[in-house]
Amino acid sequence: MTTQAKEPTIKQELARVFDDNLHTKQWHNLVDYTIIGLIVLSTLEVFLSTYDGIVEHYGVWLKVVDYFTTAVFTIEVSLRIWCADQIDERYRGFRGRLRYCFSFYGLIDILSTYPFYVSLITPLPYTALKTLRILRLLRIFRYIKAFNILSRAVKSKRRELVVSLEFLVIVTLLLSFVLYFVEHEVQPEVYDNGWISVVWAFAQYIGDPGGFADTPPITTIGHLVAVLVGLLGIAIFAVPAGLIGSGFSEVMEEDAAEAELKETQNRIIKAFRFVKDMHHTGLFFVPRYLSMTTISTKKLITEEQIFRAVEKSDCLHLCNTALSINKIDNPTDQIVLVNFYKNTDYGCCIDRGSRITIVNTSGDTEPMSSWFAFHVAKLGGFNYVAKDIATDPDKPASYYTGLNNPCPNYPVFINDINGMAHRGDTWAIMMLSTNAPRSRPTQLHFCYNSKKGDDSYNDPDSRIKDYDTFDRMYSSMSKTMDDQFGLKCDRNQWYGVSNENIAHKLEADNVFTLRVAGFMLVNDDRLCAIVKQIADCLRQSIEPERSEPLIPEMRKRNVGHDFGMADYVEEY
Repeated sequence: MTTQAKEPTIKQELARVFDDNLHTKQWHNLVDYTIIGLIVLSTLEVFLSTYDGIVEHYGVWLKVVDYFTTAVFTIEVSLRIWCADQIDERYRGFRGRLRYCFSFYGLIDILSTYPFYVSLITPLPYTALKTLRILRLLRIFRYIKAFNILSRAVKSKRRELVVSLEFLVIVTLLLSFVLYFVEHEVQPEVYDNGWISVVWAFAQYIGDPGGFADTPPITTIGHLVAVLVGLLGIAIFAVPAGLIGSGFSEVMEEDAAEAELKETQNRIIKAFRFVKDMHHTGLFFVPRYLSMTTISTKKLITEEQIFRAVEKSDCLHLCNTALSINKIDNPTDQIVLVNFYKNTDYGCCIDRGSRITIVNTSGDTEPMSSWFAFHVAKLGGFNYVAKDIATDPDKPASYYTGLNNPCPNYPVFINDINGMAHRGDTWAIMMLSTNAPRSRPTQLHFCYNSKKGDDSYNDPDSRIKDYDTFDRMYSSMSKTMDDQFGLKCDRNQWYGVSNENIAHKLEADNVFTLRVAGFMLVNDDRLCAIVKQIADCLRQSIEPERSEPLIPEMRKRNVGHDFGMADYVEEY
């Protein structure tokens, strides 16, 4: 079976359609431009309906346009509300949908569409109905980049704008009361209360177009107050304009920096070009890691740019290879980049329809083990679930231990694994690394019992039910690894599986952990062959009815689609 990443649901696909981005997939763009065209057509219909002669001759066609656009917009707006939770997590659930409906664009969508149906039940004033319908023109703003930039500029300076507005209001009120006290004595019939002076002061800011504050001061102090109000009138426009202009420049700079960042990330990903395992399997692999020096020299990217690109990336990790090697072996610090595939909030989930699910719980802290587990799953045709994303890097939370993990993605991680456990006789195999010293006699550690040193098959806390299959797999693995690579296996000799382990959350029939020596993941040039043999052994021992998966992207270089983990997963 060659099924790769989960196919997006209809709701997810609609969310991509309604992302308001005019530079996405071609058919997504067609939908966007169709909506824009219908908005313009609807607005033109409202405009033409203001001409009696046109209505008299072409009124039927105008109604057809009105009904047609309203029907299309009704479907579109309803679908937007339905998939709003996929666009933004704030819109999840009933309350979230209400929050979306009262957002700027959500409210515009509803007011410009649904009142048509209300008018069929309860007659609405013609002017109100047409005014609401013309609001559709505002919907175009969501596609206009300049408006988006302006909106972001205002948001970025909203605190400064509020402070300046507060200062303006307070000073104006003070001047208004001064004006009242000095003018009330000389013209009490005009300034008979403080409200008159307040209205007069604020009316000056808009030029008093209606003449409703035609009460000019006549005293010297009153004239001085008028001058100060006039200066404030200049400030009321100059200060916000300056702040928004500053915000506009900052947003433009941010966009330019973001574009440069994405370009850097893309160039780094392209450095992970498939390499052929010439001496062992003959397959093409994504490099397990690339050093900072390699990236810098090949791509002419500075270390500062690399650090920033990785910090903002959702598919790159930085890793010090020395952390995978025991201190006894005197490791040398080497900062490397590791590429991983992300399609969920926690990392990766790929359902290939297998009874075996390979699980990596620590890809964010053990990037090498994530690469290892990913390829075992791919070469074996197994399901794959990996935690590669830390929700809070300052508070790393292991998914391997801790039954009540506080990480918000942890329940989703568990549910995705258990969602594949309904197929019967299922296996969940967790793969991690260990920084054991090279002197340790074994390099592959199979852990299933609660106590270290207990290799029996009678531990009541063990999560293995089918010991016959497990023993057959272990014997085959031990012989293959020893014969072909000189690697030794052990059962529970160095590690156990505690009662706090994630294994007790999983609903698979059989659960165990395979720990691999970290120095192998970093330095062993036979690792691709080791991964292939482990995958074959697991498949032949546990799931013999499953044929070896076809992996054309690993057997032949597909030029242009041979960069990074993403090109492993997508089919061309």
